[in-house]
Amino acid sequence: MFSQFGSAFKHITSNTKKIVNAAVAATGLTAAFVLYQDSQTAQAMTAAEHGLHPPEFNWSHNGMFDTFDHASIRRGFHVYREVCAACHSLDRIAWRTLVGVSHTNSEVKAMAEEFEYDDEPDDEGNPKKRPGKLADHIPGPYANEQAARAANQGALPPDLSLIVKARHGACDYIFALLTGYPDEPPAGVVLPVGSNYNPYFPGGSIAMGRVLFDDLVEYEDGTPATTSQMAKDVTTFLNWAAEPEHDERKRLGAKALIVATALYFVSVY
Repeated sequence: MFSQFGSAFKHITSNTKKIVNAAVAATGLTAAFVLYQDSQTAQAMTAAEHGLHPPEFNWSHNGMFDTFDHASIRRGFHVYREVCAACHSLDRIAWRTLVGVSHTNSEVKAMAEEFEYDDEPDDEGNPKKRPGKLADHIPGPYANEQAARAANQGALPPDLSLIVKARHGACDYIFALLTGYPDEPPAGVVLPVGSNYNPYFPGGSIAMGRVLFDDLVEYEDGTPATTSQMAKDVTTFLNWAAEPEHDERKRLGAKALIVATALYFVSVY
């Protein structure tokens, strides 16, 4: 009887081990697949896909285990403040999110205090203003949509918080658009008044003119501010703005893959 019980127990143990091995292997494969998918760039289905498709660039943060170049994020925010912020907002980005990513706490606090925000009214109900705080969102250039359109011949400059995720081609599209303005439109192309030619924009006619030129800004780290360098940096910054959790997500994915792999070998052993 005992021999029969021992044989049955071994059979159950063997089956359990097989089940555990299969479960751990499936978990590891799932973690690897999720990590791989996470490293891929989402392609938004927008009108931008109908323009000239941009070339694929080798972005340093696109690899499965690659994180953002934080020096580039800092330079890109500098380009945004000096150039893009004149027309485009970053409504979803709070000052505090820059801390530890591209700037120190004191640097971000000083930048926030350059702006005034609505405060609680005084005892008589009169509106008050206060300096910005880390919890405030980065202010836009216009009070409302009507003011934005009035300043741009009826065109509405899009908010840039999620622009990288909202355009087909993502970083490749943004970089190509910023650097894709020819000196003159091709022969035979007639543009509406106030429009500019850019082959990467749907229809080729875009309200925004070329905004990046060599040495337009001065980088504090001494990096030459060429047109392509500024376009790369501001695109990297905008990618971070759309995915501020990007680096942490990849770190967690890598840890999950390591743990799943270790559990698999332990279970096999």
